[in-house]
Amino acid sequence: MATINTNVPAMTAQNNLRRAQDTLTTSLERLASGLRINRGADDPAGLIVSENLRAEVAAVGQAIENTQRASLVIATAEGALNEVAALLVDVQDLVVEAANRGAMSDEEIRANQLQIDSAIDSISRIANTTSFAGRKLINGELDYVLSGVAWSAVPSLQIHQAQFGTRDYIPVEVNVTQSAQQAALFFASAQISAPVTVEIAGNTGMVSLSFISGTNASAIAAAINVVSDATGVCAIGSATGFMLRSVGYGSDQWVSVRTLPNDVGGSMAVVDADGDSVERDYGQDAAATVNGASSIGRGLNLILNTTTLDIDMTLDASFGLGSTSFAITGGGMLFQVGPDVNTNLQVNIGIQSMTANRLGNRDVGYLSQIVTGGEYSMVAGGEVQAQQIVDEAIRQVSVTRGRLGAFERNTLDTNVNQLQITLENLTASQSAIRDTDFAEETSNLTRAQILVNVANSVLSIANATPQNVLALLGG
Repeated sequence: MATINTNVPAMTAQNNLRRAQDTLTTSLERLASGLRINRGADDPAGLIVSENLRAEVAAVGQAIENTQRASLVIATAEGALNEVAALLVDVQDLVVEAANRGAMSDEEIRANQLQIDSAIDSISRIANTTSFAGRKLINGELDYVLSGVAWSAVPSLQIHQAQFGTRDYIPVEVNVTQSAQQAALFFASAQISAPVTVEIAGNTGMVSLSFISGTNASAIAAAINVVSDATGVCAIGSATGFMLRSVGYGSDQWVSVRTLPNDVGGSMAVVDADGDSVERDYGQDAAATVNGASSIGRGLNLILNTTTLDIDMTLDASFGLGSTSFAITGGGMLFQVGPDVNTNLQVNIGIQSMTANRLGNRDVGYLSQIVTGGEYSMVAGGEVQAQQIVDEAIRQVSVTRGRLGAFERNTLDTNVNQLQITLENLTASQSAIRDTDFAEETSNLTRAQILVNVANSVLSIANATPQNVLALLGG
Protein backbone atom coordinates (compact mmCIF):
# COMPACT_ATOMS: atom_id res chain seq x y z
CA MET A 1 0.00 0.00 0.00
CA ALA A 2 1.40 3.34 -1.11
CA THR A 3 0.67 6.17 1.38
CA ILE A 4 2.26 9.54 2.10
CA ASN A 5 0.51 10.67 5.32
CA THR A 6 2.24 8.07 7.43
CA ASN A 7 5.80 6.97 6.63
CA VAL A 8 6.08 3.86 8.79
CA PRO A 9 9.49 2.81 7.44
CA ALA A 10 10.88 6.27 8.31
CA MET A 11 9.45 6.03 11.83
CA THR A 12 11.06 2.62 12.25
CA ALA A 13 14.37 3.98 11.00
CA GLN A 14 14.12 6.99 13.35
CA ASN A 15 13.41 4.76 16.33
CA ASN A 16 16.43 2.58 15.62
CA LEU A 17 18.56 5.64 14.94
CA ARG A 18 17.59 7.10 18.33
CA ARG A 19 18.50 3.86 20.09
CA ALA A 20 21.82 3.65 18.29
CA GLN A 21 22.59 7.27 19.16
CA ASP A 22 21.74 6.62 22.84
CA THR A 23 24.06 3.63 22.83
CA LEU A 24 26.76 5.69 21.14
CA THR A 25 26.36 8.51 23.68
CA THR A 26 26.56 6.06 26.58
CA SER A 27 29.69 4.43 25.19
CA LEU A 28 31.34 7.81 24.62
CA GLU A 29 30.47 8.87 28.20
CA ARG A 30 31.84 5.65 29.68
CA LEU A 31 35.04 5.87 27.64
CA ALA A 32 35.52 9.54 28.52
CA SER A 33 34.90 9.11 32.27
CA GLY A 34 36.40 5.65 32.67
CA LEU A 35 33.31 4.65 34.64
CA ARG A 36 30.70 2.12 33.68
CA ILE A 37 28.24 3.63 36.14
CA ASN A 38 27.96 7.42 35.82
CA ARG A 39 24.43 7.77 37.14
CA GLY A 40 21.91 5.64 38.94
CA ALA A 41 20.10 4.76 35.71
CA ASP A 42 23.22 3.03 34.36
CA ASP A 43 23.01 0.25 36.98
CA PRO A 44 20.90 0.96 40.10
CA ALA A 45 21.93 -2.17 42.00
CA GLY A 46 25.57 -1.80 40.98
CA LEU A 47 25.53 1.86 42.08
CA ILE A 48 24.35 0.90 45.59
CA VAL A 49 27.03 -1.75 45.99
CA SER A 50 29.80 0.41 44.52
CA GLU A 51 28.92 3.40 46.73
CA ASN A 52 29.11 1.21 49.82
CA LEU A 53 32.43 -0.15 48.63
CA ARG A 54 33.70 3.35 47.93
CA ALA A 55 32.83 4.39 51.49
CA GLU A 56 34.65 1.33 52.85
CA VAL A 57 37.69 2.10 50.70
CA ALA A 58 37.81 5.65 52.07
CA ALA A 59 37.46 4.42 55.67
CA VAL A 60 40.17 1.78 55.25
CA GLY A 61 42.47 4.33 53.62
CA GLN A 62 42.00 6.69 56.56
CA ALA A 63 42.59 3.82 59.02
CA ILE A 64 45.92 3.17 57.28
CA GLU A 65 46.87 6.84 57.65
CA ASN A 66 45.79 6.77 61.32
CA THR A 67 47.92 3.70 62.01
CA GLN A 68 50.93 5.13 60.22
CA ARG A 69 50.62 8.33 62.23
CA ALA A 70 50.38 6.28 65.42
CA SER A 71 53.60 4.52 64.41
CA LEU A 72 55.29 7.90 64.05
CA VAL A 73 54.13 8.90 67.55
CA ILE A 74 55.45 5.67 69.07
CA ALA A 75 58.72 5.90 67.13
CA THR A 76 59.24 9.47 68.37
CA ALA A 77 58.71 8.42 71.98
CA GLU A 78 60.94 5.37 71.62
CA GLY A 79 63.68 7.46 70.03
CA ALA A 80 63.66 9.83 72.99
CA LEU A 81 63.80 6.90 75.40
CA ASN A 82 66.85 5.61 73.56
CA GLU A 83 68.66 8.80 74.55
CA VAL A 84 67.41 8.48 78.13
CA ALA A 85 68.74 4.91 78.24
CA ALA A 86 72.14 6.06 76.98
CA LEU A 87 72.31 8.73 79.69
CA LEU A 88 71.37 6.20 82.37
CA VAL A 89 74.20 3.92 81.23
CA ASP A 90 76.58 6.86 81.60
CA VAL A 91 75.25 7.51 85.11
CA GLN A 92 75.75 3.83 85.95
CA ASP A 93 79.41 4.05 84.90
CA LEU A 94 79.94 7.18 86.99
CA VAL A 95 78.34 5.61 90.06
CA VAL A 96 80.50 2.49 89.84
CA GLU A 97 83.60 4.62 89.28
CA ALA A 98 82.78 6.80 92.29
CA ALA A 99 82.50 3.67 94.43
CA ASN A 100 86.22 3.07 93.83
CA ARG A 101 87.03 5.43 96.68
CA GLY A 102 90.44 3.91 97.36
CA ALA A 103 91.68 5.19 94.01
CA MET A 104 89.46 8.27 93.63
CA SER A 105 90.14 11.61 95.26
CA ASP A 106 87.34 13.72 96.72
CA GLU A 107 87.73 16.15 93.82
CA GLU A 108 87.27 13.33 91.30
CA ILE A 109 84.17 12.09 93.11
CA ARG A 110 82.75 15.61 93.08
CA ALA A 111 83.51 15.79 89.36
CA ASN A 112 81.64 12.55 88.85
CA GLN A 113 78.75 13.99 90.81
CA LEU A 114 78.66 17.02 88.53
CA GLN A 115 78.47 14.75 85.49
CA ILE A 116 75.69 12.74 87.12
CA ASP A 117 73.78 15.95 87.87
CA SER A 118 74.15 17.06 84.24
CA ALA A 119 73.00 13.69 82.88
CA ILE A 120 69.96 13.59 85.16
CA ASP A 121 69.06 17.16 84.19
CA SER A 122 69.25 16.11 80.55
CA ILE A 123 66.96 13.14 81.24
CA SER A 124 64.31 15.43 82.73
CA ARG A 125 64.78 17.93 79.89
CA ILE A 126 64.27 15.20 77.26
CA ALA A 127 61.20 13.96 79.12
CA ASN A 128 59.68 17.44 79.29
CA THR A 129 60.41 18.49 75.70
CA THR A 130 59.76 15.38 73.61
CA SER A 131 56.54 16.05 71.73
CA PHE A 132 54.59 15.15 68.60
CA ALA A 133 52.22 17.70 67.07
CA GLY A 134 52.15 19.56 70.37
CA ARG A 135 51.53 16.52 72.59
CA LYS A 136 54.14 15.76 75.22
CA LEU A 137 55.01 12.08 74.99
CA ILE A 138 57.15 11.00 77.95
CA ASN A 139 56.56 13.57 80.69
CA GLY A 140 53.53 11.73 82.12
CA GLU A 141 50.91 13.56 80.08
CA LEU A 142 50.03 10.29 78.35
CA ASP A 143 50.07 8.18 81.52
CA TYR A 144 46.80 6.83 82.87
CA VAL A 145 44.96 8.76 85.57
CA LEU A 146 44.19 6.74 88.70
CA SER A 147 41.76 7.29 91.54
CA GLY A 148 41.37 5.66 94.93
CA VAL A 149 44.73 3.86 95.00
CA ALA A 150 45.79 2.67 98.47
CA TRP A 151 49.49 3.44 98.07
CA SER A 152 50.21 1.90 101.45
CA ALA A 153 49.04 -1.43 100.02
CA VAL A 154 50.27 -0.94 96.43
CA PRO A 155 53.41 1.25 96.56
CA SER A 156 54.16 0.76 92.86
CA LEU A 157 51.50 0.69 90.13
CA GLN A 158 51.83 1.06 86.37
CA ILE A 159 49.04 0.80 83.80
CA HIS A 160 50.45 0.01 80.35
CA GLN A 161 47.22 -0.43 78.42
CA ALA A 162 43.52 -0.06 79.20
CA GLN A 163 40.48 -0.27 76.96
CA PHE A 164 37.69 1.96 78.21
CA GLY A 165 35.19 1.01 75.51
CA THR A 166 31.88 2.61 76.39
CA ARG A 167 32.89 3.11 80.03
CA ASP A 168 33.87 6.42 81.57
CA TYR A 169 36.23 4.67 83.96
CA ILE A 170 37.63 1.20 84.61
CA PRO A 171 37.18 -0.26 88.10
CA VAL A 172 40.03 -2.55 89.16
CA GLU A 173 39.58 -5.06 91.98
CA VAL A 174 42.69 -6.87 93.22
CA ASN A 175 42.11 -9.94 95.38
CA VAL A 176 45.29 -11.44 96.84
CA THR A 177 44.82 -15.18 97.40
CA GLN A 178 48.42 -16.03 98.29
CA SER A 179 50.86 -13.69 99.97
CA ALA A 180 54.47 -13.33 98.89
CA GLN A 181 56.97 -14.88 101.28
CA GLN A 182 60.69 -14.63 101.89
CA ALA A 183 62.83 -17.72 102.07
CA ALA A 184 63.61 -18.43 105.73
CA LEU A 185 65.69 -20.80 107.86
CA PHE A 186 65.95 -20.88 111.66
CA PHE A 187 68.84 -21.57 114.05
CA ALA A 188 67.31 -22.28 117.43
CA SER A 189 70.33 -22.09 119.77
CA ALA A 190 71.75 -19.25 121.80
CA GLN A 191 75.29 -20.14 120.66
CA ILE A 192 77.30 -22.74 118.80
CA SER A 193 78.95 -25.49 120.79
CA ALA A 194 81.99 -26.08 118.57
CA PRO A 195 84.02 -24.23 115.91
CA VAL A 196 82.33 -24.27 112.54
CA THR A 197 82.75 -22.92 109.01
CA VAL A 198 79.56 -22.50 107.02
CA GLU A 199 78.53 -21.29 103.59
CA ILE A 200 75.77 -18.71 103.65
CA ALA A 201 74.22 -18.41 100.19
CA GLY A 202 71.33 -16.63 98.53
CA ASN A 203 70.27 -15.63 95.06
CA THR A 204 72.90 -12.84 95.01
CA GLY A 205 75.96 -14.86 96.01
CA MET A 206 77.71 -16.99 98.60
CA VAL A 207 80.23 -16.34 101.41
CA SER A 208 82.04 -18.58 103.86
CA LEU A 209 82.05 -17.61 107.53
CA SER A 210 83.95 -19.21 110.38
CA PHE A 211 82.94 -19.04 114.03
CA ILE A 212 84.66 -20.27 117.18
CA SER A 213 83.02 -22.36 119.84
CA GLY A 214 80.62 -20.41 122.04
CA THR A 215 79.89 -17.66 119.52
CA ASN A 216 76.52 -16.15 120.39
CA ALA A 217 73.65 -16.27 117.93
CA SER A 218 73.47 -12.47 117.90
CA ALA A 219 77.14 -12.25 116.87
CA ILE A 220 76.59 -14.77 114.08
CA ALA A 221 73.58 -12.79 112.87
CA ALA A 222 75.63 -9.59 112.89
CA ALA A 223 78.39 -11.24 110.83
CA ILE A 224 75.86 -12.45 108.28
CA ASN A 225 74.30 -9.00 107.98
CA VAL A 226 77.68 -7.42 107.23
CA VAL A 227 77.77 -9.31 103.90
CA SER A 228 74.03 -9.36 103.19
CA ASP A 229 74.50 -7.20 100.08
CA ALA A 230 76.76 -9.93 98.66
CA THR A 231 74.50 -12.87 99.50
CA GLY A 232 70.97 -11.49 99.44
CA VAL A 233 70.52 -13.02 102.92
CA CYS A 234 69.94 -11.14 106.16
CA ALA A 235 69.67 -12.36 109.75
CA ILE A 236 67.47 -11.38 112.65
CA GLY A 237 69.01 -12.40 115.97
CA SER A 238 67.45 -13.00 119.36
CA ALA A 239 68.46 -14.39 122.74
CA THR A 240 67.49 -17.91 121.69
CA GLY A 241 68.80 -18.00 118.11
CA PHE A 242 68.33 -16.20 114.84
CA MET A 243 66.37 -16.35 111.62
CA LEU A 244 67.98 -16.24 108.20
CA ARG A 245 65.80 -14.87 105.43
CA SER A 246 66.16 -13.65 101.90
CA VAL A 247 66.21 -9.91 101.35
CA GLY A 248 63.68 -10.24 98.53
CA TYR A 249 60.39 -12.06 98.12
CA GLY A 250 59.34 -14.79 95.75
CA SER A 251 60.18 -18.23 94.41
CA ASP A 252 63.44 -17.02 92.86
CA GLN A 253 64.71 -16.05 96.34
CA TRP A 254 66.42 -18.69 98.45
CA VAL A 255 68.53 -19.15 101.56
CA SER A 256 71.12 -21.87 102.04
CA VAL A 257 73.20 -22.76 105.10
CA ARG A 258 75.71 -25.54 104.63
CA THR A 259 78.59 -26.70 106.81
CA LEU A 260 81.75 -27.12 104.73
CA PRO A 261 82.58 -30.78 104.04
CA ASN A 262 86.16 -30.42 105.32
CA ASP A 263 85.05 -28.90 108.60
CA VAL A 264 85.87 -31.27 111.48
CA GLY A 265 84.36 -29.13 114.19
CA GLY A 266 80.71 -28.61 114.97
CA SER A 267 77.78 -27.80 112.74
CA MET A 268 75.10 -25.14 112.51
CA ALA A 269 71.94 -27.10 111.89
CA VAL A 270 68.95 -25.07 110.71
CA VAL A 271 65.30 -25.89 110.16
CA ASP A 272 62.52 -24.48 107.99
CA ALA A 273 59.20 -23.04 109.15
CA ASP A 274 57.78 -26.54 109.60
CA GLY A 275 60.67 -27.59 111.85
CA ASP A 276 62.24 -29.91 109.26
CA SER A 277 66.01 -30.05 109.08
CA VAL A 278 66.99 -28.67 105.66
CA GLU A 279 69.88 -26.81 104.07
CA ARG A 280 67.86 -24.60 101.71
CA ASP A 281 64.51 -22.86 101.65
CA TYR A 282 62.73 -20.95 98.89
CA GLY A 283 60.39 -17.97 98.98
CA GLN A 284 56.86 -17.80 97.63
CA ASP A 285 55.29 -15.64 94.92
CA ALA A 286 52.13 -13.68 95.52
CA ALA A 287 49.00 -14.87 93.72
CA ALA A 288 45.97 -12.74 92.98
CA THR A 289 43.06 -12.15 90.67
CA VAL A 290 42.54 -8.79 89.01
CA ASN A 291 38.94 -8.16 87.96
CA GLY A 292 38.42 -11.91 88.17
CA ALA A 293 41.36 -12.82 85.91
CA SER A 294 44.42 -14.64 87.25
CA SER A 295 47.57 -12.54 87.35
CA ILE A 296 51.18 -13.65 87.12
CA GLY A 297 53.01 -13.32 90.42
CA ARG A 298 56.73 -12.82 90.90
CA GLY A 299 57.55 -12.07 94.48
CA LEU A 300 55.50 -9.04 95.47
CA ASN A 301 54.97 -8.13 91.83
CA LEU A 302 51.70 -8.89 90.03
CA ILE A 303 51.28 -8.73 86.25
CA LEU A 304 48.03 -8.93 84.30
CA ASN A 305 47.94 -8.71 80.51
CA THR A 306 44.56 -9.14 78.84
CA THR A 307 42.97 -7.60 75.75
CA THR A 308 41.38 -4.89 77.89
CA LEU A 309 43.90 -4.33 80.69
CA ASP A 310 47.69 -4.52 80.99
CA ILE A 311 48.79 -3.75 84.52
CA ASP A 312 51.97 -4.13 86.59
CA MET A 313 51.85 -3.60 90.35
CA THR A 314 53.91 -4.27 93.44
CA LEU A 315 52.27 -5.14 96.74
CA ASP A 316 53.54 -3.87 100.06
CA ALA A 317 55.39 -6.55 102.02
CA SER A 318 52.87 -6.26 104.87
CA PHE A 319 49.79 -6.60 102.68
CA GLY A 320 49.18 -10.33 103.17
CA LEU A 321 45.82 -11.71 102.04
CA GLY A 322 42.87 -9.53 101.19
CA SER A 323 41.71 -7.13 98.51
CA THR A 324 42.23 -3.58 97.35
CA SER A 325 40.61 -1.57 94.61
CA PHE A 326 41.05 1.57 92.54
CA ALA A 327 39.82 3.07 89.29
CA ILE A 328 41.39 4.15 86.01
CA THR A 329 39.59 7.37 85.17
CA GLY A 330 41.37 8.55 82.03
CA GLY A 331 44.65 9.10 80.23
CA GLY A 332 46.59 7.05 77.75
CA MET A 333 46.71 7.35 73.96
CA LEU A 334 43.69 6.15 71.99
CA PHE A 335 44.42 5.17 68.40
CA GLN A 336 41.66 4.52 65.86
CA VAL A 337 43.24 1.81 63.71
CA GLY A 338 40.22 0.38 61.91
CA PRO A 339 37.58 1.60 59.44
CA ASP A 340 34.77 1.39 62.01
CA VAL A 341 34.68 3.42 65.21
CA ASN A 342 34.28 0.80 67.93
CA THR A 343 36.30 -0.75 70.73
CA ASN A 344 37.49 -3.71 68.66
CA LEU A 345 39.18 -1.39 66.18
CA GLN A 346 40.78 0.94 68.74
CA VAL A 347 43.96 0.45 70.76
CA ASN A 348 45.10 2.29 73.84
CA ILE A 349 48.55 2.57 75.39
CA GLY A 350 50.04 4.74 78.11
CA ILE A 351 53.56 6.04 78.74
CA GLN A 352 54.65 6.86 82.27
CA SER A 353 56.68 9.93 83.14
CA MET A 354 60.40 9.58 82.48
CA THR A 355 61.44 12.56 84.56
CA ALA A 356 64.09 12.08 87.27
CA ASN A 357 61.57 12.23 90.11
CA ARG A 358 59.56 9.37 88.61
CA LEU A 359 62.29 6.96 87.51
CA GLY A 360 62.78 4.46 90.32
CA ASN A 361 60.30 3.32 92.93
CA ARG A 362 59.36 3.82 96.55
CA ASP A 363 61.41 0.85 97.72
CA VAL A 364 64.83 1.79 96.34
CA GLY A 365 64.31 5.51 95.77
CA TYR A 366 64.16 7.82 92.75
CA LEU A 367 66.74 9.15 90.33
CA SER A 368 66.32 12.67 91.67
CA GLN A 369 67.73 11.47 95.00
CA ILE A 370 71.23 10.85 93.63
CA VAL A 371 71.88 14.42 92.46
CA THR A 372 73.88 16.90 94.51
CA GLY A 373 72.06 17.48 97.78
CA GLY A 374 70.20 14.16 97.49
CA GLU A 375 70.49 11.58 100.21
CA TYR A 376 72.05 9.03 97.85
CA SER A 377 74.51 11.30 96.03
CA MET A 378 78.11 10.25 95.45
CA VAL A 379 79.33 13.06 97.70
CA ALA A 380 77.16 11.65 100.49
CA GLY A 381 78.57 8.15 99.93
CA GLY A 382 75.33 6.70 98.55
CA GLU A 383 76.85 4.59 95.76
CA VAL A 384 75.16 1.34 96.84
CA GLN A 385 71.67 2.78 96.92
CA ALA A 386 72.37 4.93 93.85
CA GLN A 387 73.26 1.88 91.79
CA GLN A 388 70.02 0.17 92.81
CA ILE A 389 68.08 3.27 91.77
CA VAL A 390 69.87 3.48 88.42
CA ASP A 391 69.34 -0.25 87.84
CA GLU A 392 65.62 0.19 88.45
CA ALA A 393 65.51 3.25 86.18
CA ILE A 394 67.27 1.34 83.40
CA ARG A 395 64.82 -1.53 83.84
CA GLN A 396 61.83 0.81 83.64
CA VAL A 397 63.09 2.57 80.52
CA SER A 398 64.01 -0.73 78.87
CA VAL A 399 60.63 -2.27 79.64
CA THR A 400 58.84 0.80 78.32
CA ARG A 401 60.90 0.77 75.14
CA GLY A 402 60.20 -2.93 74.72
CA ARG A 403 56.48 -2.41 75.15
CA LEU A 404 56.42 0.47 72.69
CA GLY A 405 58.46 -1.55 70.21
CA ALA A 406 56.18 -4.55 70.55
CA PHE A 407 53.14 -2.30 70.17
CA GLU A 408 54.58 -0.72 67.02
CA ARG A 409 55.70 -4.00 65.47
CA ASN A 410 53.00 -6.43 66.50
CA THR A 411 49.98 -4.12 66.60
CA LEU A 412 50.51 -1.14 64.32
CA ASP A 413 52.71 -2.61 61.58
CA THR A 414 50.65 -5.77 61.25
CA ASN A 415 47.48 -3.68 61.23
CA VAL A 416 48.80 -1.61 58.31
CA ASN A 417 49.70 -4.78 56.40
CA GLN A 418 46.24 -6.22 56.93
CA LEU A 419 44.50 -2.97 56.02
CA GLN A 420 46.51 -2.62 52.82
CA ILE A 421 45.40 -6.08 51.73
CA THR A 422 41.81 -5.17 52.59
CA LEU A 423 42.12 -1.91 50.67
CA GLU A 424 43.47 -3.75 47.64
CA ASN A 425 40.59 -6.23 47.62
CA LEU A 426 37.91 -3.59 48.21
CA THR A 427 39.32 -1.40 45.45
CA ALA A 428 39.40 -4.35 43.06
CA SER A 429 35.77 -5.16 43.90
CA GLN A 430 34.68 -1.57 43.38
CA SER A 431 36.58 -1.40 40.09
CA ALA A 432 34.95 -4.58 38.81
CA ILE A 433 31.51 -3.10 39.44
CA ARG A 434 31.97 0.55 38.52
CA ASP A 435 34.90 0.98 36.13
CA THR A 436 34.66 0.78 32.36
CA ASP A 437 35.92 -2.29 30.54
CA PHE A 438 37.59 -0.45 27.65
CA ALA A 439 37.89 -3.53 25.46
CA GLU A 440 34.18 -4.20 25.73
CA GLU A 441 33.14 -0.57 25.52
CA THR A 442 35.19 0.19 22.40
CA SER A 443 33.45 -2.75 20.74
CA ASN A 444 30.11 -1.28 21.79
CA LEU A 445 31.21 2.10 20.45
CA THR A 446 32.15 0.67 17.07
CA ARG A 447 28.86 -1.22 16.84
CA ALA A 448 26.91 1.92 17.81
CA GLN A 449 28.77 4.01 15.25
CA ILE A 450 27.95 1.52 12.50
CA LEU A 451 24.32 1.33 13.58
CA VAL A 452 24.02 5.13 13.54
CA ASN A 453 25.48 5.33 10.08
CA VAL A 454 23.26 2.51 8.82
CA ALA A 455 20.20 4.03 10.47
CA ASN A 456 20.92 7.38 8.81
CA SER A 457 21.18 5.69 5.44
CA VAL A 458 18.01 3.69 5.99
CA LEU A 459 16.17 6.81 7.13
CA SER A 460 17.27 8.59 3.98
CA ILE A 461 15.90 5.75 1.87
CA ALA A 462 12.69 5.61 3.89
CA ASN A 463 12.15 9.35 3.41
CA ALA A 464 12.69 8.96 -0.33
CA THR A 465 10.21 6.10 -0.72
CA PRO A 466 7.03 8.31 -0.82
CA GLN A 467 8.51 10.03 -3.87
CA ASN A 468 7.34 6.98 -5.85
CA VAL A 469 3.79 8.30 -5.58
CA LEU A 470 4.75 11.11 -7.95
CA ALA A 471 5.38 8.55 -10.64
CA LEU A 472 1.81 7.38 -10.32
CA LEU A 473 0.47 10.92 -10.60
CA GLY A 474 2.61 11.65 -13.61
CA GLY A 475 1.25 8.62 -15.40
